[in-house]
Amino acid sequence: MIDRDHELSVSRQAKALGISRGSIYYLPCPTSEADLALMRRIDELHLEYPFAGSRMLKGLLKAEGHKVGRLHVSTLMKKMGIEALYRCPNTSKPAPRHKVSPYMARGTWRWSGLIRSGPWISLTSRCRAASSIWPP
Repeated sequence: MIDRDHELSVSRQAKALGISRGSIYYLPCPTSEADLALMRRIDELHLEYPFAGSRMLKGLLKAEGHKVGRLHVSTLMKKMGIEALYRCPNTSKPAPRHKVSPYMARGTWRWSGLIRSGPWISLTSRCRAASSIWPP
């Protein structure tokens, strides 16, 4: 894709391809053997305890003798694409016995001209309006 011996510079080749120059020079580090073993064990524990999050998995790994922090467990879980299964609140459903009352004010409000106290009025016009209401 990028030819370093080409007569076009690397930056112009990247611009022609529509990619960032930083992505050309970046070489990702391979995952270490210790992390791969840890990821394997996290996967096994996740199959046993699908509700376990990073905090619980950290405790389980610590009980087995692994020295690992919660943030590292969380990072490895994100890298593997796993997350804890838990019950979320269902806030979009109304309560079954909640009474729905009609909106009584619909269609009764009318605008009769501009209102000077809106947020679109500048500070000076608000001061003038206030000074006309409150004489010295």
